[in-house]
Amino acid sequence: MWENCEKAKKKLNAECLMTATTTPDFTSVLFQAATAYRGQGSKLPTTSLLVDALLQAEKATKHQRLTYPFESLVGKWRLCFATGTRKVRKRGGIILGKGFYLPKFVAAQISFSAALGEDAGRGEIGNQVKLGSVLLKLTGPAKYLGKKNLLAFDFTQMLFSLFGLAVYNGQIRSGKVQAEDFYNQPIAKLPFFAFFLVTEDFIAARGRGGGLALWIRET
Repeated sequence: MWENCEKAKKKLNAECLMTATTTPDFTSVLFQAATAYRGQGSKLPTTSLLVDALLQAEKATKHQRLTYPFESLVGKWRLCFATGTRKVRKRGGIILGKGFYLPKFVAAQISFSAALGEDAGRGEIGNQVKLGSVLLKLTGPAKYLGKKNLLAFDFTQMLFSLFGLAVYNGQIRSGKVQAEDFYNQPIAKLPFFAFFLVTEDFIAARGRGGGLALWIRET
């Protein structure tokens, strides 16, 4: 599983070496951000440098037509960095915001699990935020389009707890019916992440709204 990811990283590095001028190797910048966010001695790259590194990684992946298996996403990942977007009225498009590192006292985590056998490409997504004694967790079905590195999902269950006690734990919106119908829904109607870099230490993706995000593996 990780052999494919290591080959992808080598191709990304090669692409960077061919195009780099005074810009640091984007993989080095991303690794620096991941290790520094964990508090392992490095200094966090500036937000502008990190946004540039994410954009370079996305461009290199598209150019090399790299693909990542769904299994390489399985696990728990903590949100490290994200960018917002804003619409450009005259041009009808969007531009990235400056981006920000998520404060460490806010533990935002995303997780993926994959189905086995005939349901390959299907799985479950979890997204939770913990602030002190307050926990909000959303879960639901997910499906992965390997040729596009695109993971579509929907949230159908919610858990809200306070001091470890569940205040609400149940379905949201149409719940079970929606979950059963999820795999028949077209991608255009679903939220998704388009992953453009997957390593053992971190993953990066662009959301349907156009924003970029960097997660680091939970240890």
